Amino acid sequence: MQVSGQAGEDAALAHLSRQGLTLVTRNFRCKAGEIDLIMREQDCLVFIEVRQRASRDFGGAAASVTPAKQRRLLRATQYFLLRYKTLPPCRIDVVAIDGGNLTWLKNAIEA
Repeated sequence: MQVSGQAGEDAALAHLSRQGLTLVTRNFRCKAGEIDLIMREQDCLVFIEVRQRASRDFGGAAASVTPAKQRRLLRATQYFLLRYKTLPPCRIDVVAIDGGNLTWLKNAIEA
């Protein structure tokens, strides 16, 4: 499972880099949770959750971002942002990979 998760993150990183985003950090971990990718799009910080499933059966990758997972992402995002005196514009995106099909959901989780 860890290997395929890593491959999913690699695919998401490559896709987002091609779209003009630059990597800030990968696999940010704190007591509040984990953020797979943190990237910058111009002046905006983008926190990205990567979800991968073999198929869209049972709702697919996007549906696997449960309310509990969303709360952990928000807490981890808030923890990361503590390092800034002035908050930059930011958003939380989801990259859903279903059987090799990648979908980038911008601003998928709102604070």
